[in-house]
Amino acid sequence: MFKEACTSLLLACIFLYYGDGTSASAYNYTTTTKKCLKEPLEALYGGGIIVNPVNHNIEGWKAFGQGKIKERISKTASNSFSQKVQVEQGKIYTFSASVQVSEGSEIVAVVFKFPTGENIRGGDVVAEHGCWTLLKGGIVANFTSLVEIFFESKNTLVEIWVDNVSLQPFTKEEWKSHQDKSIIEGRKSKVRLQVTQANKAPLTGAKVSIKQTKSDFPFGCCMNHNILTSTDYQNWFASRFRYTTFTNEMKWYSTEKIEGQENYTIADGMVKFSKENGISIRGHNVFWDDPKMQPGWVNSTISPEKLRTASAQRINSVVSRYSGQLIAWDVMNENLHFQFFEDKLGENASAAFYYTAQQLDPGTMMFMNEYNTMEYSGDEASSPANYKKKLEEILSYPGNANLTAGIGLQGHFGSGQPNLAYMRSVLDFLGATGYPIWLTEVSVGVGPYQAQYLEEVLREGYSHPAVQGIIMFVGPITAGFNETTLVDKNFNNTPSGDVVDKLIAEWKTGPLEMTTDDQGFIDVSLFHGDYEVTAEDNVTNSSATLSFKVTKDEPQAFVQVQIDT
Repeated sequence: MFKEACTSLLLACIFLYYGDGTSASAYNYTTTTKKCLKEPLEALYGGGIIVNPVNHNIEGWKAFGQGKIKERISKTASNSFSQKVQVEQGKIYTFSASVQVSEGSEIVAVVFKFPTGENIRGGDVVAEHGCWTLLKGGIVANFTSLVEIFFESKNTLVEIWVDNVSLQPFTKEEWKSHQDKSIIEGRKSKVRLQVTQANKAPLTGAKVSIKQTKSDFPFGCCMNHNILTSTDYQNWFASRFRYTTFTNEMKWYSTEKIEGQENYTIADGMVKFSKENGISIRGHNVFWDDPKMQPGWVNSTISPEKLRTASAQRINSVVSRYSGQLIAWDVMNENLHFQFFEDKLGENASAAFYYTAQQLDPGTMMFMNEYNTMEYSGDEASSPANYKKKLEEILSYPGNANLTAGIGLQGHFGSGQPNLAYMRSVLDFLGATGYPIWLTEVSVGVGPYQAQYLEEVLREGYSHPAVQGIIMFVGPITAGFNETTLVDKNFNNTPSGDVVDKLIAEWKTGPLEMTTDDQGFIDVSLFHGDYEVTAEDNVTNSSATLSFKVTKDEPQAFVQVQIDT
């Protein structure tokens, strides 16, 4: 059976008190982007610390405000509502439930209310009538307390139906173990290496040196125009990063400050520096949907006809200029929060720009790029469900069915504790679309735990199997990076800079020094990327060196090194 929470006003509420929980150390990445499921999914973790007995009552659930609650019988038996739990300081709580509404489709959110009166939105989803949708989310508990959990919708006329609720706690150590396991499974592969003599006989006791020369995972940092005039900035950047985004220099307001007078001098110089140092570039951005972020001559008074002509010139100019030279384009920036171009050119303005950009640069991935989708659960405008909806609208535009699309999540976190449970649930949900996710502008606000929180966010992103790249919007204080600063005016690391250098070293292999067994073999797990291996025969002092590549497509690679004596 399922118990149905009905809301005649705003929301239904469930009070949670003390209760015995189930132990679960492994994280369940299960999610679905399918809107309609005939039956609710089984409760994850058996409901966790939510008590889900198979009975015929609604014990433990209470109405909130003027809402009301009752139970109904579904066609198949299933566990349902809960009772009596408490959150503990420092633990991470993942939430899930199957939800639907009595009519139409509505955004339904789960909210955690603490005794202090603070309401934390734990996640939301677009729920529909006649089918079940999985809602995932969660919280990080900053103190030990009873919590009150309720579901809400802005539509006061619909009923919210909920089944198979789960709230599973994890310690920070368990959470870290999920990340480590995911990294081993998704970012590394096993390699068997054999050293042989010229006659193919295995060489026992050969000394083998393995060095990674390039990582396959794009972990980079933004840069700005100051890099063109600062040797210290250049050396610092080039010694660490192989991927970048220009903060402002490719934007329309930078390249055409005066109508009809394009100037790409700075952007061209930064592209040249990047190429000379083997740094790949994300194009940022073709357009920005914020009316305040246009060139001065493109304002609210511009006519639709003039804007259509000017925007056509802009996209043809910038995309054609750098076609084939970039790894991505943020085609329309922040079009969940703003709609400058839609208001002027029609509701399909963004979609049409994606079509044009792909035609001009067919080999490059085209991204949406949005803030608060991952870092702040309270912003409904850019919720994961709304992000997915917008992406689907773009893809449904004529000619965009085969668009090489990507999901860009900016990741500008505040100074407080990041909600890692919510962040992971967002990556689960959007990752289920099958489109690659990049964290495009990661930063953390100034505060006493900035370095710690930056590390937590970066680890969460790197370890998630759906994430295919990370760019940080951070840098040297001398270049104006005053919020998340990695190096001081003398280019000495800040605590956040130490975190970044530590992770760069941690997420690569070696160098390794090993010795072959009696069959000439070495077995090792290596991060994906390019490698150079040198094998030495201690008897003849002969050696051989070769290059090889480890990829996620080859979970068990075999490399043979032959030494000619």
